[in-house]
Amino acid sequence: MKRLLSIELQKIWLSKSSRILTISYFVLLSFIALIASIKFNIGTFQLQIADQGIFNFPYIWHFNTYIAAILKFFLAIVIVSMMANEYSYGTLKQNLIDGMSKQEFVLSKFLTVILFSAISTLFIFVLSLILGYSFSAYKEFGIVFSDLDYLLAYFIKLVGFFSFCLFLGILVKRSAFAIGFLFVWNILESIVKGILNFKIFPEGETASNICQFFPLESMSNLIVEPFSRLSVIKNIQTSIGGAEKLKDYGVHFTSILIVVAWSAIFIFLSYKLLKKRDL
Repeated sequence: MKRLLSIELQKIWLSKSSRILTISYFVLLSFIALIASIKFNIGTFQLQIADQGIFNFPYIWHFNTYIAAILKFFLAIVIVSMMANEYSYGTLKQNLIDGMSKQEFVLSKFLTVILFSAISTLFIFVLSLILGYSFSAYKEFGIVFSDLDYLLAYFIKLVGFFSFCLFLGILVKRSAFAIGFLFVWNILESIVKGILNFKIFPEGETASNICQFFPLESMSNLIVEPFSRLSVIKNIQTSIGGAEKLKDYGVHFTSILIVVAWSAIFIFLSYKLLKKRDL
């Protein structure tokens, strides 16, 4: 496994575009810290984002993982390009000639997906600790390390999403088309979700119960938006006469299980597709 992972990391590092995208991704993750310096001047009223509690423990785990997940497309491009380059440069065929089995080839790609996801999760963990201890009003040990299940959800979300990208890279062979297919799939899911919600099942939870099994929707459900948890947002809703809605912000085992299942399906399909394809 170490050998397979080493081969993949060398390929990524030797590719200038992949190297730049990977470094850019982690640099952008660091920019979450800049949110603390954002200020809004509304007449004589000054609002600083950091003062609204976004970096308070344990809320910071929810906020940072949600924001960081938005940036996953940078690494998605790396994953897709990683497969496209195998076809473009003939390294896939050369690896197989050198004795690597197709099963080992797919395993090496999946190990890279796991590694990227783990490093990203560790990065967010450290960054959140630094920001939290710098700005949080609550620094008791029990509070600091509560709600760490958002980190697990973040890791699973990245593994699922990157596994999907890996499958698309093998399926389409061209990075631009694979990324395009990803956006088309996202649009199709949104259309089907809209039809189910507003046309077929306009009432009740039936539409949501069906949509939770869609690949991208299931990944999105792992970490729901955190902004409506902020007291400033709740105060605005109250001031304009909006009724406070009870919303479930937790990470659920069912959501994790669905994404894990999709990850396994994408890796299995990647292997089956590669096995049948004449290289």
